[in-house]
Amino acid sequence: QVQLVESGGGLVQAGGSLRLACAFSGSIFKLGAMGWYRQAPGKQRERVAAIASGGSTNYADSVKGRFTISRDNAKNTVYLQMNSLKPEDTAVYYCNAATPPFGPWGQGTQVTVSS
Repeated sequence: QVQLVESGGGLVQAGGSLRLACAFSGSIFKLGAMGWYRQAPGKQRERVAAIASGGSTNYADSVKGRFTISRDNAKNTVYLQMNSLKPEDTAVYYCNAATPPFGPWGQGTQVTVSS
């Protein structure tokens, strides 16, 4: 069964940190690159970070130097460490495959950064 469950979001002041986790199941994810995405109100979903099964990473310019993606293949979990958070980082954060085909999207986890 393909499933994605995100957790770790919350309300934080600007400059603060959060660590998101995504537990995934399903063979389509086990050996492939995984990504973290976010969707702010009224905006399209965008990918902010990706990590290959071997560990190479890629970041959107807007989060480069502040966010770090990592994965634990033994635990089928992907993490997103978010530091120096800004109000514009406020969004619902999701994980999924880094490129299509995507699995069914999970509920996401809300991140709210207050100024």
